[in-house]
Amino acid sequence: MVRSKKTELAVFSRLFSSAVFREMAKKGRSGLFKRLAGEVGLSGLCNADATVGDAFDLAFGVLRVAGQRDEYIYRSAISHKILMGTHSLRTASMLTEFRAGTCKADLVILNGTATVYEIKSERDSLARLANQVANYKKVFAKVNVIASEDHVEGVIAAVPEDIGVLCLSKRYQISTEREGVNRPDRICPQTVFESLRSAEAAAILRALGRAVPQVPNTLLHGALRTIFAELDPSMLHNEMVRTLKRTRNLTPLVELVDQLPESLQAAAISIPVKRSEHIRLVEAVRTPLSIAMAWS
Repeated sequence: MVRSKKTELAVFSRLFSSAVFREMAKKGRSGLFKRLAGEVGLSGLCNADATVGDAFDLAFGVLRVAGQRDEYIYRSAISHKILMGTHSLRTASMLTEFRAGTCKADLVILNGTATVYEIKSERDSLARLANQVANYKKVFAKVNVIASEDHVEGVIAAVPEDIGVLCLSKRYQISTEREGVNRPDRICPQTVFESLRSAEAAAILRALGRAVPQVPNTLLHGALRTIFAELDPSMLHNEMVRTLKRTRNLTPLVELVDQLPESLQAAAISIPVKRSEHIRLVEAVRTPLSIAMAWS
């Protein structure tokens, strides 16, 4: 069967899906990986002594070519060049698919402030960008859009001047086209509340010296929301960052990330697996590809 380039790229992208990653962590193998690798002939593209990790690296190299990069390539660039390059997993935290108003943020880095990164890859349109940015400004002090070289001009035209614009170049380098402005004072406390887990909302209130209402669970959401509406935006934002850095701490992942090939490190940071599954995941990645092609 003749496979189109687009279909082939979709298969390469699926190799980095949460389904493959979680299956390897849970079982120490992945039938889905084997099927996808077979569809694109990965074993024929790799050396005879290649491991599963080598196969992931090769697939990542295919996807990294400008013009066909998907969201995972952008996540990896941000993870390596900003989260682990400028900051570290021990001092900063990262959130993915974090609710912000009516949208979900692609990726958020928490360090001294909360910075959201909206990804606009070559495969994306800019149709929803204005609405996404408006929602992000209600939750995060700093909003950045990271895009391909072809999208940068369109992004600059579509978003307000206080929004940062980054470019992922054809050579896989991130450059700042326009610096984003840090504005914790503009967030909406009620929108922030809707983004948090109940325990996180309660912890933030206590840290700000506010009592957590003692009401039945059925009434708690409304009572907390009312109190949040009264909070100072900047003080709330600062405490949100401190609380989320503690509750979404990445330090337990440091050892796992160090044992995985670079192509899978962004997956390790953003796809939750149990601590007890880390060893199985590492062993699966170190499995010779010739053996993995018999996984079921």
